[in-house]
Amino acid sequence: MRETAEAKIVRTKKIIAGLEKTYPTAHCELVHASPLELLVATILSAQCTDKRVNIVTAELFKKYRSAKDFADAAVAELDKDIRSINFHFNKARAIKAACTDIIAKHGGEVPRTMEELIELHGVGRKTANVVLGNAFDINIGVVVDTHVARLSFRFGLTKLTSPEKIEKDLMELVPQKKWALFSHLLIWHGRRRCFARKPDCANCEVLKWCPRIGVKEELLENKGN
Repeated sequence: MRETAEAKIVRTKKIIAGLEKTYPTAHCELVHASPLELLVATILSAQCTDKRVNIVTAELFKKYRSAKDFADAAVAELDKDIRSINFHFNKARAIKAACTDIIAKHGGEVPRTMEELIELHGVGRKTANVVLGNAFDINIGVVVDTHVARLSFRFGLTKLTSPEKIEKDLMELVPQKKWALFSHLLIWHGRRRCFARKPDCANCEVLKWCPRIGVKEELLENKGN
């Protein structure tokens, strides 16, 4: 029997409640002390672990303390400072360009709107959502990373694969005031319980509301081996 839109909204709220109880301190795990630091850390985090980014930014943010510091830095020097990050040269250029825009267009302060953020070089909707939701507590959209995309599919909250389309589906199911939190809850659950290859369904705190899309067959196969 096909799930109605109303039933899916109710189930989504139960999933959120269950995850909130499980992860009451869920938050952005990129260490930052300002909107600028979060913007830079988020750019660095593309296809790289938060743990690695935090190791690099611990020293990076001591050296570069303002948008002007990043904008004035030579790309080669900035590249050297983030060498252990994936795609470090491209990210060095993106950070310098974004900070140059921040200086030229926003007086050195990270802007607070989606429209202004995505106009910065190297900043897309995902990065803008991270900054808005976590630095400014503004819920404009839902951050869709690999964990959020994977769990949203497993939970049966979307059938789509494009981050932009997944985000749209989630925005229709999740209360707006919890858009930023919802991403953290799924990311924490994805890292601690709902793993990509071998999800720990037996101990999952929200199993009763999860249809386990794409997982049931795998479990049955493993059981038969």
